[in-house]
Amino acid sequence: MAQVWKCTGLRWVGREPVLAWDGGRRSALSWGKQVAFAVAGEGVRRCVGARGHSCPVGVAVSGRNVGARCEECARLDRAHSVAADTIADDPRPYSVYLAWFGPGMVKVGITAVERGSARLLEQGAVVFTWLGRGPLMSARRSEELLRTALGVPDRIAYDAKRAVRSALPEAGIRQAEVRALYARAVALDGWPEALEPMPFEAVDHADVFGLDGLASAVGVVGELAPGGVVRGELVAAAGPDLHLRTGQGVVVLDTRLMRGWELTGATGPGEGEREGERERGEISVPVRGVRGVREAGGVQDGLF
Repeated sequence: MAQVWKCTGLRWVGREPVLAWDGGRRSALSWGKQVAFAVAGEGVRRCVGARGHSCPVGVAVSGRNVGARCEECARLDRAHSVAADTIADDPRPYSVYLAWFGPGMVKVGITAVERGSARLLEQGAVVFTWLGRGPLMSARRSEELLRTALGVPDRIAYDAKRAVRSALPEAGIRQAEVRALYARAVALDGWPEALEPMPFEAVDHADVFGLDGLASAVGVVGELAPGGVVRGELVAAAGPDLHLRTGQGVVVLDTRLMRGWELTGATGPGEGEREGERERGEISVPVRGVRGVREAGGVQDGLF
């Protein structure tokens, strides 16, 4: 009987992508590595629970649900989320940042100082700079200041990020865009006194993500399904996404879709697959087209 694994998601350890599994095992990922797994043939995707606790009833969830949680667990998870603005008494210091994902796509956000740049890697930020650091509520007010005064959003759709990764401008151009917005931000009145300003310093993740020379994706995995196989050569990774080279071209896999399924290894040719095709990769789960930036809601009006 094949060994069954349950994925807990993609983690960024330092500046390296790692797939994490139940039980604490981790699979380090590197460019050129073959990523291959199959979904258990009789499998049902189950809620992964919230805040480190299992779902009490093991509710079945949709294959398209990137959160992999039932409604109750999703509510509990969000009730303890800084990102959802439901916590006001966290004593830790927080950093405020500007993150760039593509031309005209910049967001403002906050992250605990102790996490360093991990949050930016998890979101797939190509370039970022810190703006300041201080108490949580000061960081929150700063975030709101930028949203209101500059029209900078606090989130950008992943489809919009994926649509531009293979056609990014050169490093100097993307960093200049962040610098220009940073200058406008620090010139604003109304910054909280408790927030310590931080100097402009562009951090570029294009090399970390493997984006230089990245081929355009031909599709995005829409969901996993029982009996389905995902197999391909890893050519890039950004945020939760793996870009896999297959026989049909590069396909993007959002690793959040892996959570909640029972997975097994996929070492041999799939059904109907000729010997030798395995090296080129195979995707036998639903794949949808790559949505454009406008369709994904990634265009910001009036940013500059």
